[in-house]
Amino acid sequence: MAYLAQNPAPIPVPVRIGLIGSGWMGAFHAESIARRVPDAVLTAIADPNLESAGALAASLGIAKVTASADDILADPEIDAVIIASPARFHAALISQAAAAGKHVFCEKPAGQGLDELDAAIGAVEAAGVHFQIGFNRRYAEDFQAAKKDLAAGIAGQPQLLRSLTRDPGTGSIPHAARVPAWTIFLETLIHDFDTLNWFNEGAEPVEVYAVADALVEPGLRDHGFLDTAVVTIRYSNGAIAVAEANFSALYGYDVRGEVFGSKGMVQAGRATETAARRYTADGLAADTPRLNVELFRDAYTDELADFAAVVRSRRDGTPPPSGDFTLTPGTADARRALAVALACIESVKQRGPVAVPARTKAGV
Repeated sequence: MAYLAQNPAPIPVPVRIGLIGSGWMGAFHAESIARRVPDAVLTAIADPNLESAGALAASLGIAKVTASADDILADPEIDAVIIASPARFHAALISQAAAAGKHVFCEKPAGQGLDELDAAIGAVEAAGVHFQIGFNRRYAEDFQAAKKDLAAGIAGQPQLLRSLTRDPGTGSIPHAARVPAWTIFLETLIHDFDTLNWFNEGAEPVEVYAVADALVEPGLRDHGFLDTAVVTIRYSNGAIAVAEANFSALYGYDVRGEVFGSKGMVQAGRATETAARRYTADGLAADTPRLNVELFRDAYTDELADFAAVVRSRRDGTPPPSGDFTLTPGTADARRALAVALACIESVKQRGPVAVPARTKAGV
């Protein structure tokens, strides 16, 4: 005890993170790092909208605010970056961050085309930095439990899989005309595609057939904004999956996943905020979440904590975090989900089945 008192264990230096993009998701990640991930510290925020970035920085006590991501990438005191800019900038920023020696956490999608994503993956591999994409469902407690059951063979050989995302709304989508076309595949259903790929681990998606329309806001159909979609995916092991999405679930945010197999079925997710129910003269009622950051608050925090832990282990040469199964979604997962999303876009255009582009090389 006397030795320990005189020679206390060194306090690990927190992982120093810079945020690129201070929009809605970036702001939530910033708050998570600043207030809920004790082993990391947010040191700088970059966004061309200095007013937005400055307000966020002031609320969290962050001193460094800049309009340029280059300032963060050139800072030798920053270990890693969170990329939460618009999706069209993701692949280029991944490449630039990797070249600068920064570890990368990037919101989905990691790119908008396979060629640009492959270039970013090449930059990550060349630099040897850690890369993680924001597929937060892997960190949700019920999805993790389902994955462990599947890995243990509880459901047997997967035969039918299902994943759905229903965003809450009021029957109208605010500012929908400014939302990029194909958002439903590239930024919404891409979560479902990753979930299905993860649940059906060891198999590759080989073909998709997607149907999509503007049923919530029909007037935006001609602008390319689709708010409702159903996708069928065929896998190399014969399993068939269905993914669906809609942008107007009036009852609240609803995310679920399911695998039916030769031995049984495993499910994850629910539409209710908790398992509690109220039975009164008015009927049966339950509270529902209205935002994804409410439904997945812990998952959003845990994915960043995992990212920080891996970055620290690489930076300090300490043992990496251990777990029962692979959790961290990396470059191969980012590419596989994007390949499915892009095939869905082609399927809608062609009105028929489309092959999913194969991996370019082993592992990716």
